[in-house]
Amino acid sequence: MVDLKKFVRDVPDYPKPGILFRDITPLLGDASALEAATDALAELFEGEDVDVIAAAEARGFIFAAPLAIRLGVGFVPIRKPGKLPYESHSYAYDLEYGSDELQIHVDGVQKGQRVLLMDDLLATGGTMEACCRLLEKAGAEIVGCAFLIHLIELAGERRLEPYRCRSVLSYGG
Repeated sequence: MVDLKKFVRDVPDYPKPGILFRDITPLLGDASALEAATDALAELFEGEDVDVIAAAEARGFIFAAPLAIRLGVGFVPIRKPGKLPYESHSYAYDLEYGSDELQIHVDGVQKGQRVLLMDDLLATGGTMEACCRLLEKAGAEIVGCAFLIHLIELAGERRLEPYRCRSVLSYGG
């Protein structure tokens, strides 16, 4: 069993003072750690009825594509405006200082499809909440939200209720 926490580097005061950044770059650079992380993520929702995995750019893509392969389902990218070449559904949402928008192709998910959302890290839950709303707008049913890392002290899972949130690694709390 690979101890995945050994491959997560703590970077203090990044991107600003007072923030402890959990850097997954060492994990990504080690084939056995990356495989172990993918296996652990797959186990979180193994046996669930999942039609497709969706993830927001960019780090969510890193884990969502191999997870989709492992679970035998497709992958749907959720992108920022102007990144998708075809008709798309959009969802605008507010941030602490400003706003943002996410998009998926109109044919990315079908009405009633069961979607598992994936991201590398759950902090405050704002981006994942927007992903859930976007997919619901497209007619999808959210199976749950999977994360490699959960920063417990930021309570992002509360923002994602009633969706099931599962993570491989937890910090704080």
